[in-house]
Amino acid sequence: MAELASLDDPKARAVNARHGDDHGVNLGKLRAIAKRLKTQQELAGELWATDDTAARLLAILICRPKAFGREELDAMVREGRAPKVHDWLVNYVVKKSPHAEELRLAWSADPDPVVAAAGWALTTERVAKKPEGLDLAGLLDVIEAEMKDAPDRLQWAMNHCLAQIGITHPGHRARALAIGERLEVLKDYPTPPGCTSPYAPVWITEIVRRQQGG
Repeated sequence: MAELASLDDPKARAVNARHGDDHGVNLGKLRAIAKRLKTQQELAGELWATDDTAARLLAILICRPKAFGREELDAMVREGRAPKVHDWLVNYVVKKSPHAEELRLAWSADPDPVVAAAGWALTTERVAKKPEGLDLAGLLDVIEAEMKDAPDRLQWAMNHCLAQIGITHPGHRARALAIGERLEVLKDYPTPPGCTSPYAPVWITEIVRRQQGG
Protein backbone atom coordinates (compact mmCIF):
# COMPACT_ATOMS: atom_id res chain seq x y z
CA MET A 1 0.00 0.00 0.00
CA ALA A 2 2.91 2.31 0.77
CA GLU A 3 4.40 1.59 -2.66
CA LEU A 4 1.09 2.35 -4.36
CA ALA A 5 0.76 5.57 -2.38
CA SER A 6 4.26 6.62 -3.45
CA LEU A 7 3.27 6.17 -7.13
CA ASP A 8 0.17 8.35 -6.87
CA ASP A 9 0.47 11.15 -9.43
CA PRO A 10 -1.88 14.16 -9.08
CA LYS A 11 -1.95 14.68 -12.87
CA ALA A 12 -2.90 11.05 -13.50
CA ARG A 13 -5.50 11.30 -10.73
CA ALA A 14 -7.04 14.36 -12.40
CA VAL A 15 -7.22 12.57 -15.78
CA ASN A 16 -8.72 9.44 -14.23
CA ALA A 17 -11.27 11.49 -12.28
CA ARG A 18 -12.77 12.65 -15.56
CA HIS A 19 -13.64 9.00 -16.25
CA GLY A 20 -14.99 8.42 -12.74
CA ASP A 21 -11.89 6.61 -11.45
CA ASP A 22 -10.43 7.67 -8.10
CA HIS A 23 -6.78 6.66 -8.39
CA GLY A 24 -3.58 8.28 -9.62
CA VAL A 25 -1.26 5.34 -10.29
CA ASN A 26 0.07 4.96 -13.82
CA LEU A 27 -1.29 1.66 -15.16
CA GLY A 28 2.05 0.73 -16.70
CA LYS A 29 3.71 1.01 -13.28
CA LEU A 30 0.83 -0.96 -11.74
CA ARG A 31 1.36 -3.77 -14.25
CA ALA A 32 5.10 -3.75 -13.48
CA ILE A 33 4.34 -4.34 -9.78
CA ALA A 34 1.97 -7.16 -10.73
CA LYS A 35 4.65 -8.75 -12.92
CA ARG A 36 7.05 -8.66 -9.98
CA LEU A 37 4.54 -10.11 -7.52
CA LYS A 38 3.23 -12.79 -9.92
CA THR A 39 0.06 -14.70 -8.98
CA GLN A 40 -0.76 -14.42 -5.27
CA GLN A 41 -4.40 -15.20 -4.55
CA GLU A 42 -4.22 -14.54 -0.80
CA LEU A 43 -2.54 -11.15 -1.27
CA ALA A 44 -5.10 -10.32 -3.96
CA GLY A 45 -7.88 -10.89 -1.42
CA GLU A 46 -6.17 -8.62 1.10
CA LEU A 47 -5.65 -5.88 -1.50
CA TRP A 48 -9.28 -6.08 -2.62
CA ALA A 49 -10.46 -5.76 1.00
CA THR A 50 -8.70 -2.36 1.34
CA ASP A 51 -11.42 -0.75 -0.82
CA ASP A 52 -8.64 1.29 -2.49
CA THR A 53 -9.03 1.55 -6.27
CA ALA A 54 -5.34 1.17 -7.16
CA ALA A 55 -5.03 -1.78 -4.74
CA ARG A 56 -8.09 -3.42 -6.28
CA LEU A 57 -6.67 -3.03 -9.78
CA LEU A 58 -3.46 -4.68 -8.59
CA ALA A 59 -5.50 -7.43 -6.92
CA ILE A 60 -7.19 -8.19 -10.24
CA LEU A 61 -3.79 -8.49 -11.95
CA ILE A 62 -2.31 -10.95 -9.43
CA CYS A 63 -5.36 -13.05 -8.59
CA ARG A 64 -6.23 -16.54 -9.82
CA PRO A 65 -9.54 -16.00 -11.68
CA LYS A 66 -10.78 -19.56 -11.36
CA ALA A 67 -10.26 -19.53 -7.58
CA PHE A 68 -13.28 -17.30 -6.92
CA GLY A 69 -16.68 -18.75 -6.14
CA ARG A 70 -19.85 -17.47 -7.79
CA GLU A 71 -20.99 -15.55 -4.69
CA GLU A 72 -17.55 -13.95 -4.31
CA LEU A 73 -17.62 -12.66 -7.89
CA ASP A 74 -21.16 -11.38 -7.47
CA ALA A 75 -20.14 -9.46 -4.34
CA MET A 76 -17.02 -8.08 -6.03
CA VAL A 77 -18.88 -6.74 -9.08
CA ARG A 78 -21.27 -4.93 -6.71
CA GLU A 79 -18.42 -3.52 -4.60
CA GLY A 80 -16.08 -2.50 -7.43
CA ARG A 81 -17.87 0.68 -8.48
CA ALA A 82 -14.93 2.51 -10.09
CA PRO A 83 -15.27 2.07 -13.89
CA LYS A 84 -11.72 0.76 -14.38
CA VAL A 85 -12.07 -1.76 -11.54
CA HIS A 86 -15.40 -2.91 -12.94
CA ASP A 87 -14.00 -3.22 -16.47
CA TRP A 88 -10.89 -5.15 -15.43
CA LEU A 89 -12.84 -7.39 -13.05
CA VAL A 90 -15.23 -8.48 -15.80
CA ASN A 91 -12.58 -8.81 -18.53
CA TYR A 92 -9.65 -10.27 -16.59
CA VAL A 93 -11.45 -12.36 -13.95
CA VAL A 94 -15.13 -13.11 -14.58
CA LYS A 95 -14.67 -14.01 -18.27
CA LYS A 96 -12.16 -16.69 -17.22
CA SER A 97 -14.38 -18.06 -14.45
CA PRO A 98 -16.36 -21.32 -14.70
CA HIS A 99 -19.28 -19.26 -13.32
CA ALA A 100 -19.26 -16.73 -16.20
CA GLU A 101 -22.39 -17.99 -17.99
CA GLU A 102 -24.42 -18.33 -14.80
CA LEU A 103 -23.43 -14.81 -13.75
CA ARG A 104 -24.11 -13.44 -17.26
CA LEU A 105 -27.72 -14.58 -17.04
CA ALA A 106 -28.20 -13.33 -13.48
CA TRP A 107 -26.50 -9.97 -13.98
CA SER A 108 -28.20 -9.14 -17.28
CA ALA A 109 -31.54 -9.04 -15.45
CA ASP A 110 -30.23 -7.17 -12.38
CA PRO A 111 -31.95 -3.87 -11.47
CA ASP A 112 -28.56 -2.27 -10.66
CA PRO A 113 -27.41 -0.76 -14.01
CA VAL A 114 -23.71 -1.25 -13.19
CA VAL A 115 -24.28 -4.96 -12.49
CA ALA A 116 -26.47 -5.23 -15.59
CA ALA A 117 -23.64 -3.64 -17.61
CA ALA A 118 -21.37 -6.50 -16.47
CA GLY A 119 -23.98 -8.96 -17.73
CA TRP A 120 -24.06 -7.23 -21.11
CA ALA A 121 -20.24 -7.26 -21.30
CA LEU A 122 -20.33 -11.04 -20.83
CA THR A 123 -23.04 -11.30 -23.48
CA THR A 124 -20.89 -9.32 -25.91
CA GLU A 125 -18.07 -11.80 -25.29
CA ARG A 126 -20.41 -14.66 -26.20
CA VAL A 127 -21.72 -12.83 -29.27
CA ALA A 128 -18.14 -12.66 -30.53
CA LYS A 129 -16.77 -16.04 -29.46
CA LYS A 130 -19.58 -18.50 -28.56
CA PRO A 131 -22.85 -17.30 -30.12
CA GLU A 132 -24.41 -20.77 -30.25
CA GLY A 133 -27.63 -20.76 -28.25
CA LEU A 134 -27.89 -16.96 -28.04
CA ASP A 135 -31.08 -15.31 -29.29
CA LEU A 136 -29.43 -12.54 -31.28
CA ALA A 137 -32.73 -11.18 -32.60
CA GLY A 138 -34.03 -11.11 -29.03
CA LEU A 139 -30.94 -9.21 -27.87
CA LEU A 140 -31.54 -6.67 -30.63
CA ASP A 141 -35.17 -6.34 -29.47
CA VAL A 142 -34.00 -5.47 -25.94
CA ILE A 143 -31.33 -3.07 -27.19
CA GLU A 144 -33.83 -1.34 -29.47
CA ALA A 145 -36.33 -0.93 -26.63
CA GLU A 146 -34.01 -0.01 -23.74
CA MET A 147 -30.64 1.36 -24.86
CA LYS A 148 -31.71 4.94 -25.61
CA ASP A 149 -32.77 5.65 -22.02
CA ALA A 150 -30.30 3.40 -20.18
CA PRO A 151 -27.84 4.92 -17.64
CA ASP A 152 -24.41 5.68 -19.10
CA ARG A 153 -22.46 2.53 -18.25
CA LEU A 154 -25.33 0.20 -19.11
CA GLN A 155 -25.92 2.12 -22.33
CA TRP A 156 -22.24 1.80 -23.25
CA ALA A 157 -22.31 -1.97 -22.64
CA MET A 158 -25.51 -2.44 -24.67
CA ASN A 159 -24.08 -0.34 -27.49
CA HIS A 160 -20.94 -2.51 -27.55
CA CYS A 161 -23.16 -5.58 -27.84
CA LEU A 162 -25.11 -3.96 -30.69
CA ALA A 163 -21.88 -3.21 -32.55
CA GLN A 164 -20.52 -6.72 -31.94
CA ILE A 165 -23.68 -8.32 -33.34
CA GLY A 166 -23.40 -6.13 -36.43
CA ILE A 167 -19.70 -6.86 -36.88
CA THR A 168 -19.69 -10.64 -36.38
CA HIS A 169 -23.12 -11.69 -37.64
CA PRO A 170 -23.81 -10.53 -41.23
CA GLY A 171 -27.38 -11.84 -41.12
CA HIS A 172 -28.20 -9.31 -38.37
CA ARG A 173 -25.97 -6.49 -39.66
CA ALA A 174 -28.64 -4.48 -41.50
CA ARG A 175 -30.90 -4.43 -38.45
CA ALA A 176 -28.02 -3.55 -36.10
CA LEU A 177 -27.10 -0.63 -38.35
CA ALA A 178 -30.73 0.50 -38.55
CA ILE A 179 -31.13 0.41 -34.75
CA GLY A 180 -27.94 2.41 -34.31
CA GLU A 181 -29.00 5.00 -36.87
CA ARG A 182 -32.46 5.40 -35.37
CA LEU A 183 -31.39 5.65 -31.72
CA GLU A 184 -28.28 7.80 -32.43
CA VAL A 185 -26.67 6.67 -29.14
CA LEU A 186 -23.09 8.04 -28.84
CA LYS A 187 -23.40 9.67 -32.28
CA ASP A 188 -21.70 12.84 -31.03
CA TYR A 189 -19.17 11.11 -28.75
CA PRO A 190 -15.80 12.93 -29.01
CA THR A 191 -13.44 10.54 -30.79
CA PRO A 192 -9.67 11.22 -30.97
CA PRO A 193 -7.99 11.16 -34.40
CA GLY A 194 -7.10 7.63 -35.46
CA CYS A 195 -9.70 6.05 -33.17
CA THR A 196 -12.98 4.45 -34.24
CA SER A 197 -16.17 6.16 -33.10
CA PRO A 198 -18.30 4.19 -30.61
CA TYR A 199 -21.39 5.22 -32.62
CA ALA A 200 -22.55 1.75 -33.72
CA PRO A 201 -23.16 2.40 -37.45
CA VAL A 202 -19.68 3.93 -37.87
CA TRP A 203 -18.07 1.29 -35.63
CA ILE A 204 -19.68 -1.65 -37.47
CA THR A 205 -18.95 -0.25 -40.93
CA GLU A 206 -15.30 0.53 -40.14
CA ILE A 207 -14.44 -2.84 -38.55
CA VAL A 208 -16.19 -4.80 -41.32
CA ARG A 209 -14.29 -2.73 -43.92
CA ARG A 210 -10.99 -3.57 -42.22
CA GLN A 211 -11.86 -7.25 -41.97
CA GLN A 212 -12.69 -7.38 -45.65
CA GLY A 213 -9.44 -5.59 -46.49
CA GLY A 214 -11.22 -2.50 -47.72
